[in-house]
Amino acid sequence: MSWLYKNALKPLLFRLDPERAHEVGVDALALLSRVRPLCAVMERLNQLSPELYRPVESFGLKFPNAVGLAAGFDKNGSAWPAAAALGFGHVEIGTVTLHAQPGNPKPRAFRYPADEAVINRMGFNNAGAAALAAKLAKLSVPGRRKIPLGINLGKSKVTSLDHAMDDYLGSFRLLADHADYVVVNVSSPNTPGLRELQDASWLKPLLAALVDENSARVVAGKPRRPLLLKIAPDLTFHQIDAALGVIDELKLDGIIATNTTLARPGRLAAVNQAGGLSGRPVQRRSTQIINYISRATNGRLPIIGVGGIMDESSAGEKMDAGATLVQLYTGMIYRGPFFAAEVARALAQRQRK
Repeated sequence: MSWLYKNALKPLLFRLDPERAHEVGVDALALLSRVRPLCAVMERLNQLSPELYRPVESFGLKFPNAVGLAAGFDKNGSAWPAAAALGFGHVEIGTVTLHAQPGNPKPRAFRYPADEAVINRMGFNNAGAAALAAKLAKLSVPGRRKIPLGINLGKSKVTSLDHAMDDYLGSFRLLADHADYVVVNVSSPNTPGLRELQDASWLKPLLAALVDENSARVVAGKPRRPLLLKIAPDLTFHQIDAALGVIDELKLDGIIATNTTLARPGRLAAVNQAGGLSGRPVQRRSTQIINYISRATNGRLPIIGVGGIMDESSAGEKMDAGATLVQLYTGMIYRGPFFAAEVARALAQRQRK
């Protein structure tokens, strides 16, 4: 299948505008998700056998393998039911915002094949939290899914930083019933001011409010949802320490490291496009941060490692650095839809050895 993608499908998709190619991929998986018998067959072919490979257990959830689909691919929750058929062990949808928004002006996604990289400035284009909640209410519920479903929450562009807490709380209240875990995304570079929320002075009250809301679910007889924070690769180690202090104090369940970067390493220094860079150029920095977090927390904090996973080796590097799970997205653009299954199998075999 990798040969077919590389030599037939990829050349066709790369003739399209990157955002249009992305839409084609989402539509294809949305269609696949509606053909349940075919999904079931593909799951048997692409998922690891639980008799041979142990599932990964973290923050109260069980993952059939260590590889997830990162947020950004399925913003509106249209395609995620097919993720298990491609071999993913979990999927994260979004980023979703409380208010529907169109995102930034087009064009807003750019490929750099020589560097196996993508720059995007999508700007959280999505139909809003209420629309996503209505869609998820018609589908399988937490605890009955093939793989865990995470929901990634961001701040609406129209919402000021002073009201960011209410914005995130509104999305959480609408979507927590439908999520296996929830991610607080304060690290996208494409919403003005959003990354300021990574500063402890903003981060602590925001996360504290979400933790309190999560606790209120338990009082109301509803299950608590694991809460994770997603950070940027552009933070200094001092800033990471401050964020880890907040996570430890509030007892969050994990961290996702990392989002896209504003840096332009190597040849990309000559590129004049605003937005977040993903793909192979992010690999090293992301791994450094994963390793730093693992050491700083003595391996106690679950880490989902993201950034520059383009082959089995770069995925293994993140696991060696301290990641509990990994996620990919840009790697799938360059390697094809079954890349996750290949990486998951390689990581599982590596673990057995």
